[in-house]
Amino acid sequence: MNSASDPATNANMINWHEDIRKQFPALSQRLENTKLCYLDTAATSQKPQIVIDAMQHFYQQDNANVHRAAHTLSARATTQYEAVRHKVRQFIKAARFDEIIFTHGTTESINMVAYGLSACLATGDIILIDTAAHHANIVPWQELAKRTGAVIKPIPLDEHCHIDMAAYNELLALKPKVVALCHVSNALGTLNPVKDLVTKAKQQGALTLVDGAQAIAHMTVDVSDLDCDFYVFSGHKMYGPTGVGILYGRFEALDRLLPMMTGGEMIKTVSFDATQFGDLPNRLEAGTPPIAEVIGLGAAIDFIEGLPRERVQIHEQQLLQYLQQQLLQLGDISLYGVQTDNNTNVGAVAFNLANEHHQDVGILLDQQGVAVRCGHHCAMPLMHSLSLQGCCRASIGVYTHQGDIDQFIAALKEVKALLL
Repeated sequence: MNSASDPATNANMINWHEDIRKQFPALSQRLENTKLCYLDTAATSQKPQIVIDAMQHFYQQDNANVHRAAHTLSARATTQYEAVRHKVRQFIKAARFDEIIFTHGTTESINMVAYGLSACLATGDIILIDTAAHHANIVPWQELAKRTGAVIKPIPLDEHCHIDMAAYNELLALKPKVVALCHVSNALGTLNPVKDLVTKAKQQGALTLVDGAQAIAHMTVDVSDLDCDFYVFSGHKMYGPTGVGILYGRFEALDRLLPMMTGGEMIKTVSFDATQFGDLPNRLEAGTPPIAEVIGLGAAIDFIEGLPRERVQIHEQQLLQYLQQQLLQLGDISLYGVQTDNNTNVGAVAFNLANEHHQDVGILLDQQGVAVRCGHHCAMPLMHSLSLQGCCRASIGVYTHQGDIDQFIAALKEVKALLL
């Protein structure tokens, strides 16, 4: 975003980026004769044509249930479905294909782990939760604590909204049974040093779960290197469909989970005297799965892996820094979780305009074609720690370009002139 950079390099960047952007049909629309400026990717990403086509092809040509018939359509559907399991394994560098469980999203994935550990915790056992966690990484653990008598302890944040390492070390000395972390905060975009956090937790014997919903589209994730017990994410935040997610579990940890759902597909034998559950991954995938969505997720992985990923990550980081700089230059803006001298944010910037209500700001931006997210971002404990009722969040994706940021800043100037 440096205006003094080489013009030829800028031209190459524009051509490369426009080729990617053209693959997202939703971005070409206009809202009331205004070009759409989509800065809400952290809530859900737009979908490239390859994903739309893959799901349409399944419904038009291969629509059948998986694993349950000898006919051709079912065989084709099963082959495609299971191929995505192997694709996900390679994408996140898991050791085994049966460590990949298909779910309906991050929320279900975390619920499956929290329910599945019901027999592993007892009264007084400690569960540590990142204060910046999404509600989906808080409430399931609270329900587990109700069932078992375990105790929830939040991990405090420092003045930059990152985990307070001194406080974390003190909490780990209590020998927690579970540590639940977010890789990247959905509300603030702050990046946690999860590998170090996981290592420290495992040294104390804790099981570790990392919510990767906000990280998976922006970073290369290697679960074997992170060495976490569980890693979870959703398809719809990585350019895939809604209604599909992944629960990765280290096999020994995954194998300990009680099934949250029982019924078809997850059994080995059933009689009225007893039922024997099947092996992983089937044991944790009861019922008809989201077949078309899984196939769409596979296409989204193909899309991501077809990108020049290092180049994309550099572009996104430069774009996020440009966004932060432009907001600060606008004046009367409060940023949250941003360290301008040591930028560790990923994908999103949280802000408020003076003392104006975030919802008013969001509505006025929408009238100028700019889509941002406003509210508590399913992170009410985090908002409480910041003494906020809520905030605005602008978030970027692979298709976001500098023109989007400029359109957003121009619109926000209009909002500021109107409200202040």
